[in-house]
Amino acid sequence: MPASVYECLFLLDPTKVGGDVHAAAKQLHAILEKHNAEVLASRPWSEHKLAYAIKHHKKGVFYLIYFRSEGKNLIPLEQDLALNEMILRQLTLRIHPKLVDVMLAVARDEHALALHTASDTEPETPGIEVPAEIDDSAKPRRPSRPRKPVEIADKA
Repeated sequence: MPASVYECLFLLDPTKVGGDVHAAAKQLHAILEKHNAEVLASRPWSEHKLAYAIKHHKKGVFYLIYFRSEGKNLIPLEQDLALNEMILRQLTLRIHPKLVDVMLAVARDEHALALHTASDTEPETPGIEVPAEIDDSAKPRRPSRPRKPVEIADKA
């Protein structure tokens, strides 16, 4: 079975990270490499206040990693990540093969607008195009149904 590319977003405990995100990243990479995962891109996402407390923490450090691995390695990898006290939460998603190059290009670009702001405009990163098969804006929308007029009868 061929290896797939995955995106993993970690929510890290800021007290355990202690401002040394580089050491935390090395620890995350070591866990991934232990489970035969090849790290393709890795970067800190942000550090900010959480919408609600998670394990009594009101702030969190978000860290993003793209890696390539076989699907059979994910269950032991996620079990190992669950045992790490530095990780409060984590989410792993498989990236569609047609989007791998685009996602990796954005993840490797330190000034990518897509990682810092959410906007309806096109990203200003040059050379990155979303394939037409994936772009939802190219699909025609279903026309709205005409509404029937409502008649109000007089009671006399």
